[in-house]
Amino acid sequence: MESVIRIGMDTSKHVFQLHGVNEREQPVLRRKLRRKEMITFFEKLPPTVVAIEACGGSHHWARLLQSFGHEVKLIAPQLAKPYVKRGKNDAADAEALCEAMSRPTMRFVPVKTQEQQAALMLLGMRDRLIRTRTQLVNAIRGYATEFGLTAANGLCKIEPLLERIVVDETIPELARDLFAMQAKEYDRLQDELRDIEEKLTAWHRADECSQRLRQIPGVGPIVASLLVMKTPSATLFRSGRDFAAWIGLTPKDHSTAGKVKLGIITRAGDEALRSALVVGATAMLRAVRMGRSKRASPWLVALLKRKPPKLVAVAVANKIARIAWKMMTSGERYKALASPESLAAV
Repeated sequence: MESVIRIGMDTSKHVFQLHGVNEREQPVLRRKLRRKEMITFFEKLPPTVVAIEACGGSHHWARLLQSFGHEVKLIAPQLAKPYVKRGKNDAADAEALCEAMSRPTMRFVPVKTQEQQAALMLLGMRDRLIRTRTQLVNAIRGYATEFGLTAANGLCKIEPLLERIVVDETIPELARDLFAMQAKEYDRLQDELRDIEEKLTAWHRADECSQRLRQIPGVGPIVASLLVMKTPSATLFRSGRDFAAWIGLTPKDHSTAGKVKLGIITRAGDEALRSALVVGATAMLRAVRMGRSKRASPWLVALLKRKPPKLVAVAVANKIARIAWKMMTSGERYKALASPESLAAV
């Protein structure tokens, strides 16, 4: 086989499709391999550049191929899709990855370490437990309403509601047994969430960058941890504006013929990180509007007078992201006395 300079590999659970080209950009490798065959093939292959679509197992395969001496580049699916010529099959996807990798302006996903993936798994488990708890609480409220029992909004009202159900003899015995089962499930979820959040707090306290980001107004331990865990490398972005755009906090651009037309935010980045930044900004704005905050800049006060609160929250989240980028790249600490003009230049 001729010398291969690039290989695009479409991955799946058991089958791997390869497409490689030589120095003259001619296809010299089109092969479908099983899992063990693929590992053996790359162990014997001279070092080359391999493109893999960024997905759940791509970081594992990237680390494995790197241990064999190969250079691995992960490509986001939406960036590789335009290079699929026609149809949708494994061979076409592998060829598209090989072609996309050769583009000089192509952006690649950094390969995560096992420690980074473990930290992200911690965040994923917390998110799943919160969604499960919310679903369970809504079910308890709904069933209780059917028997004429209601409770005020708020998670703190669920336990009193369950206590009222236990002593209410008008509720059938079968229903009370089922409510008791849901109460046990609720207690278990609360215990698991406390355990996960303790681990997350310990991770936050052990990470120096996360501790520095915690100093930004509107950023708590969860948001600071998310910023550190979700960001591949702050140095990959040219500016704080690019970082905010990566998160999806910048408006959509639909301009033509010299006419600028901006829409809603793109929401193109990580949903969990973007949502956490907006929630943190909303909490800070609530304190400002109620007169409990001493950190309200003239820029923020003037913006609240001109724009709706939700729009201002997104603008503040954008500002937080840009400040966080500056702190992550420079290693500086947050300067609470910085003027609004200097922050606007970040």
